[in-house]
Amino acid sequence: MQVLRLCQKAGLVRLGHLALAGTKVRANASKHKAMSYERMLETEKRLEEEVAKLLAKAQTVDAAEDEQSGKDRRGDELPAELARRESRLAKIREAKAALEQEAKDRAARDAETARAKIEERRRKEEETGKKIGSRPPEAPDPESRIMKDGATKGFEQAYNAQAVVDGEAQVIVASAVTQQTNDKQQLVPMLTKVEENVGRLPEKASADAGYFSEANVTDPKLRGIDLHVPPDRQKPGQAAEEANEPTPHGVPTIDQMRHKLKTAEGRAVYKTRKQIVEPGFGQIKEARRFSRFSFQGLKKVAAEWNLICLTHNLLKLFRSGWATLPA
Repeated sequence: MQVLRLCQKAGLVRLGHLALAGTKVRANASKHKAMSYERMLETEKRLEEEVAKLLAKAQTVDAAEDEQSGKDRRGDELPAELARRESRLAKIREAKAALEQEAKDRAARDAETARAKIEERRRKEEETGKKIGSRPPEAPDPESRIMKDGATKGFEQAYNAQAVVDGEAQVIVASAVTQQTNDKQQLVPMLTKVEENVGRLPEKASADAGYFSEANVTDPKLRGIDLHVPPDRQKPGQAAEEANEPTPHGVPTIDQMRHKLKTAEGRAVYKTRKQIVEPGFGQIKEARRFSRFSFQGLKKVAAEWNLICLTHNLLKLFRSGWATLPA
C-alpha cells in the first residue's frame, strides 16, 4: 500500500485503463507433467466436438424423419457411433478425475515423507551439535494444484497468480493468488480490490475471455467501469470482425459485449490489453527469474506474490526518476 501511494504521487497510476490477467507459477513441489493426463484432455476435447457434431446430425435426421413420418415416431436407442463416443468420453472423464486425485494423494504422501526426513535431520543435528552439510529435503506443497501452463502447454503443480495492471506505467494495483485453475471467478474480486487499494475504480478495464460470465460483467460492484471482456476466445491469427454501429440496447448482455468489442473504439481498447499486462509478467518471470514459489501453502504463497508485485512497482518507481522532495 505504501509503494502504491508513492506510485500514485509520482503520477504512475492514472486508473484510465486497467488490464487483468493470471499467470501460472510453479509451486514448491515435485513436477507432475502427467503426459497421459494431457492426452486425455486432448481426447476429451476431440470427443466433445465429435459428440456435438453427431448430435447436430441426429437432430437434422430427426427433423427430416418427423417431416416424413410424423412427430410421434421415436427411436429409443442412441446410434452406435454416438453411444460409443459418449461411453469413451465418460471413461476419460473418470480417468481424469482419478489421475487428479492420485496426484493430490501423491503430493500429500510426499509432503509427509519429506516432513519426516526434515524432522529426523533436525533431531540428528541436535544430538551431534553439528549441521548436516547436504541439502535439506524439501516437502512438496499439498495446497498447490495441477494446472496447465498457457505458455508451455505443460502441466505443473502450481498456483494461479493474478495481477491488475495500470496502463500508465504498468504498475500493479492489485494482486492475489488462487488455487482455481481458471480465471472465471477472479474478475469481480480483483477489480474491487483495486478500489480498496487506490481509492476508486478505473474508467476502463479489460481481461481475456477466461474472465467472462454474464454475472461477472453485470455485477453491481463493477458498475461504472467500462468493461472489455470478450465472451469468446479468439484464435491466433484470426482477424476480429468490425462493427460500425453503436452497441445496441435491449439485447442479451453477451451479444452487447460481442458487439462492443467489434466497434472501432472497443477494438482499440482491447488491443492494448496485452501491451499493459503481459510485459509485467515477462519482467517478473524472465528478467527477474521468478518462475517458482519458494514458500508453501496458499497464505504464504500469496504473501510471496505480493512481495514480488511490490518490488516490481518499486522498480517502476525507481526507473521513472521520481524522488520525494526533502522535508
